[in-house]
Amino acid sequence: MSAFPSDRVVAVIPARGGSKGVPGKNLARVGGVPLVARAVAAALAAGVADVRVSTDDAGIAAAARAAGAGVIERPADLAGDTASSESALLHALDALEAEGVRPEALAFLQATSPFLEPAALRRAVERVLARDADSVLAAFETYAFLWRADERGLAVAVNHDAAARPRRQEREPHFQETGAFYVLRTAGFREHRHRFFGRTALEVVAESRALEIDSSEQLGLARGLAPLLDPRPAAVDVDALITDFDGVHTDDTATVSTDGTESVRVSRSDGLGVERLLAAGVPVLILSKERNAVVAARAAKLRVPVLHGVEDKAAAVRRWCAETGTDPSRVAYVGNDVNDLPALQIVGWPIAVADAHPAVRAAARLVLTRRGGHGAVREAAELVLAATEGRNTSE
Repeated sequence: MSAFPSDRVVAVIPARGGSKGVPGKNLARVGGVPLVARAVAAALAAGVADVRVSTDDAGIAAAARAAGAGVIERPADLAGDTASSESALLHALDALEAEGVRPEALAFLQATSPFLEPAALRRAVERVLARDADSVLAAFETYAFLWRADERGLAVAVNHDAAARPRRQEREPHFQETGAFYVLRTAGFREHRHRFFGRTALEVVAESRALEIDSSEQLGLARGLAPLLDPRPAAVDVDALITDFDGVHTDDTATVSTDGTESVRVSRSDGLGVERLLAAGVPVLILSKERNAVVAARAAKLRVPVLHGVEDKAAAVRRWCAETGTDPSRVAYVGNDVNDLPALQIVGWPIAVADAHPAVRAAARLVLTRRGGHGAVREAAELVLAATEGRNTSE
């Protein structure tokens, strides 16, 4: 798929830091990925070569750059609660023009729509570039009966006659704006200073992907939908793999003898997976909350380092990354329970075993098909190896 050069299209994602409904919303993770990074990835996947994030927040800027976008620093007077998206877009166009970038079309994406379809965005861009429309908005088809409340609080039908409600197949559909994306002819937008002008067209998308996050409840819903709607990766491109022990290498059970000695069940296939990772030059680390000889014995058998008695797993991951010179965004962490959540939040690939706690599954970028102690580590290893082998082939 060919990419659109910056003289034809630039994507701009306004993402301020001061969200009130959901504090830090644009950095909230859905499917293990910050919302702003999901929007950047969607634009790049649609073939937009030049993607910019307009923000006043250093954390959002860092996440945007890590995802492959450029950053436009938004002034404070355009980042308040009353500032319009149009003002941020016009400021971004001025900043681009100062760089000598004058795109024919502007793709306006909102990070609060986590399931934006790259193919639909590309079609919208192509329609504007082909001059089939001056502006295109994402919308889904609906046959909903709409109502409003009058000044007395009584219901009034809006888009139908309440006394004669036809069957669905006899009704003309309406289209609900999703807010996910808009594609605008730049000259017309500059002239009208509004996203709807000239010939406005619809790019119809699936209703299942039309969720827009404006509340904590909607954020929770998005996290629940991500495992169903996000494509399952064929590879996990990282530089290191870190795993919990109990519930990941084991099935989270233990046999205790009369003298208090514990034994656990592990999978031999996991051992081969770790062996192959080490042979490929991918470091592996085990973190364990427990101080138990069985953990040390298994780590020694696998020939990997282990950190015992770890209460703060996020701090341990940061410290290990600093000591080894590894970027946390290039690390996969496999966990199963709530004490893994802080570590899952700071790595690029948070991964959950199939039988993980629901909160861990919701935080994961990938949920494995295998349970802890039943080949979960091997499955994660194979995905990491697939990326490693792909890099070696391309080189």
